[in-house]
Amino acid sequence: MIYIGIDLGGTKISGALFNTNNSILLRETLLLEGKGGEEVGKLICKVCEEILKKGGFDESDDKCIGVCVPGISYSKNGRVWCPNIPGWENYPLKKELENRFPNSNITIESDRTAYILGEVSLGVAKGCDNAIFIAVGTGIGAGILIDGRVLHGASDIVGATGWMALKPPYNKEWDTCGCFESHASGTGIAMQAGKVYPEKVTSRDVFEAYDKGDPRAIAIIDEAIEMWGMAAANFVSLFNPQMVIFGGGLFGPASKFIDRIYNEARKWAQPIAINQCKFEVTQLPNDAGLYGAGAIAIKNEQE
Repeated sequence: MIYIGIDLGGTKISGALFNTNNSILLRETLLLEGKGGEEVGKLICKVCEEILKKGGFDESDDKCIGVCVPGISYSKNGRVWCPNIPGWENYPLKKELENRFPNSNITIESDRTAYILGEVSLGVAKGCDNAIFIAVGTGIGAGILIDGRVLHGASDIVGATGWMALKPPYNKEWDTCGCFESHASGTGIAMQAGKVYPEKVTSRDVFEAYDKGDPRAIAIIDEAIEMWGMAAANFVSLFNPQMVIFGGGLFGPASKFIDRIYNEARKWAQPIAINQCKFEVTQLPNDAGLYGAGAIAIKNEQE
């Protein structure tokens, strides 16, 4: 059996041929270059074609393909919603891949699902049956693995963590992306900074100002740390995981705060559960999605 994992990001497609232990045998990457709609679907197919060619395989050979997408994968109809890919509001990705590679078992998952599967497969949570990956980048999402199974929900929207309610009373500025995300994502930190800085700043600028002792940046980052801790505490109390892993673009510069985040979570979480839980930063900062896609492909054959 041939195992192919595909990680679709906002700017590029990464693909790899995997061994049965989820180690990578070879890689292929293509840039999106602003493409959308069917063009991106064709690029995914092209990455698969190149992997098969480099691996010396024929396209008619049996294969399992796992795909990680930056959005929601609807398991009931094989369509995906990816807000950063133009024309992918309800895109029939599974049908396109099945048409191009008919001798294939294809599974498409959200990036947050892939992140936790990658981390459990070859990352810091290797061997865990109960773990949560909180991805903090432009937005915030969570992959949740409980009793060895990833949670999906009634319509595959489990893990939309940016919408966690952490700060009453309700503020209309949260209408677009939720309370948590509006304060503790990359976009949210920049949005909060826009209230106190006269010039336009990015989240990276805020972290740099924090390191220089700027009190405005300190207040913004301290609030984000508090919210990261509160959100993680809620996950710990609800799901009793062995580990909470933080990843995404902000971890990164926020990695140095992991102990502070854990101490904040200790204030809010069920005490026995938090004492049994470790907080870690991802060991796969650039490849959690790709390794997760490989794990999805390998799992396909086993089910």
